[in-house]
Amino acid sequence: MASAPQAQLPLFYKDLMPLNSRDHAGYKSRQTDRATWLSGQHAVPLTAEEFPDASRHYPIIFSAGENSVPLALMGLNEGTNVFLDAEAKLLENVYVPAYVRRYPFLLAKLTETSEELSLCFDPTSELVGEGDEGHALFDGDQPTDSTKGLLEFCKQFEEAGQRTQNFVQELEKHDLLMDGEVAIQQEGNEQPFIYRGFRMVDEAKLRDLRGDVLRTLNQNGILALIYAHLFSLQLIREIFGRQVMQGKGPAGSAPAAAAPASEEKPAAKGAKKKA
Repeated sequence: MASAPQAQLPLFYKDLMPLNSRDHAGYKSRQTDRATWLSGQHAVPLTAEEFPDASRHYPIIFSAGENSVPLALMGLNEGTNVFLDAEAKLLENVYVPAYVRRYPFLLAKLTETSEELSLCFDPTSELVGEGDEGHALFDGDQPTDSTKGLLEFCKQFEEAGQRTQNFVQELEKHDLLMDGEVAIQQEGNEQPFIYRGFRMVDEAKLRDLRGDVLRTLNQNGILALIYAHLFSLQLIREIFGRQVMQGKGPAGSAPAAAAPASEEKPAAKGAKKKA
């Protein structure tokens, strides 16, 4: 289902440009009910604090290989998303991961050696640009309240991302992650569909942890996140059923699907004056 992330532009982003009042004085951010950037994406990065909400709608897995990241599965096969309709509208009453809501903005380093993160955006997106509609990003040379809100959301996402890394490191520390496999037997097919290429918490090793370790995991909230992940795996069969109903079911043995691009911070193109 998910192999190790690759060092490239983050998932969804085709380009990055630092937002600044000189070049983008007349730019506005726009809202839409169509998540076209999510079309064809079967797995989206998830922060640990989103587990309780996300686990009610998506199976939560971990990418395979080193530096695992949590992923919300929106489909079991690469290029398949069962939570979007034909117009790329998300289904109603479904939790939308913060990674999806953040687009087309993010915080990124302007140079590879820089330690500071600046607010950037994807200039290829229709959600930001010049025009009459939307929220102004600058008032003169000062960021508007809308831009300040975007910046704060991106900051909070970065902080949540760091906490998520710490969470995964705790799982690795106690050797709790194992290679996952799901077999789904569909009526009318002799052979089950096998899904691999992802990681999950090893319940046997979890049960065998020492009492003091379990108490620590419980006190710092990690144990609750682990169980949210484990319970969410039951939804894999529901996702499979949705694919079949939508005519997106696999026609043969299911291949391992690729993971989203990494969240490494590439140097952004364009001017260096930040918002």
